Amino acid sequence: MKNTLTMKELPDQERPYEKCLRSGPAVLSDTELISVILRTGASGEKSTDLAARVLCAGPDGLLNLIRLTPDELMQIRGIGRVKAVQLKCVGELSRRIASLSRHVGPVFSGPDEIASFYMERMRHEPKEVLMLVMFDRKNMFLADEVISVGTSNASLISPAEVFRSALEKKAEFIVLLHNHPSGDPSPSPEDREVTRRIRECGDLLDIPLMDHIIIGDNLYYSFLRKECHTRKGEQDGQHIRDRSRNL
Repeated sequence: MKNTLTMKELPDQERPYEKCLRSGPAVLSDTELISVILRTGASGEKSTDLAARVLCAGPDGLLNLIRLTPDELMQIRGIGRVKAVQLKCVGELSRRIASLSRHVGPVFSGPDEIASFYMERMRHEPKEVLMLVMFDRKNMFLADEVISVGTSNASLISPAEVFRSALEKKAEFIVLLHNHPSGDPSPSPEDREVTRRIRECGDLLDIPLMDHIIIGDNLYYSFLRKECHTRKGEQDGQHIRDRSRNL
């Protein structure tokens, strides 16, 4: 005899779908939100039971959707390829929404705003990602582009690749960002060498490197400021382009 109820056998007031329609998604627990995405559980269990196992599959709760790989998710009983992809897509959507919500306008006035904009997008990456951000002379954002994934080794990062994109976008100055998966944004010797090489090339091409920002876990390091800050650190009131020579 089974000792658990299926989702259809639950009272209406306890079903996640009905609760959402009646009171909105804000009333749903983390487990219930994930169960709505999963729709079904493993054999003989509710989708909420499977959702609870997803939350307990690693130390990070909801962040498991971002930090666990598809293969790791598929190690959970009841999670196959389709459900793993669904969960990863939900995690990625969450990161993009969080990133957009921090974008306060088209003008970045200092490292705080740049780091805040890219924090959620980069701080959960399992590998180092080097991002190029390009601006016009009025600090207006032009575009960003991933230059490399998986290394910050100066010998493997081509200044030509960086400045080819900057020239194509007619950038007046650039910012580099990359993440440290460890969560500690303190720069390594390789980080300093990358900064030096790109800065020197930028000076020759008259496309200055305004800053190199390292993203940690809710912390960042700015070569412009040469120190670590929390994501909500003090605002820099001085125009960042005027200070790029101090890198």
